[in-house]
Amino acid sequence: MKNVLFVCSQNKLRSPTAEQVFADWPGLETASAGLDQDAEEVVTTELVEWADVIFVMEKAHRSKLQKRFKASLKRARVICLGIPDDYEFMDPNLVRLLKARVPQFL
Repeated sequence: MKNVLFVCSQNKLRSPTAEQVFADWPGLETASAGLDQDAEEVVTTELVEWADVIFVMEKAHRSKLQKRFKASLKRARVICLGIPDDYEFMDPNLVRLLKARVPQFL
């Protein structure tokens, strides 16, 4: 089983969409969280340590994640998807982008 964490800022649109899109994939356990303090689900050390792969939506997310969780990121691979905050939850264009960019790393 591969543990996959999707991260954005607020955990309201992009990362929860990604979590839902890949939740039924065989061999994957998915979760999502946000880096902002007021995110729906805030990224924690436990989540970072749980993850085998962490997908961030923007380069700024990778930088924040590496600064905040440097000691916990030894195991997980961090991949930036380059998806801007331009989509609503489950937006068909966002789903299409995720399906095009994520599977190659799984």
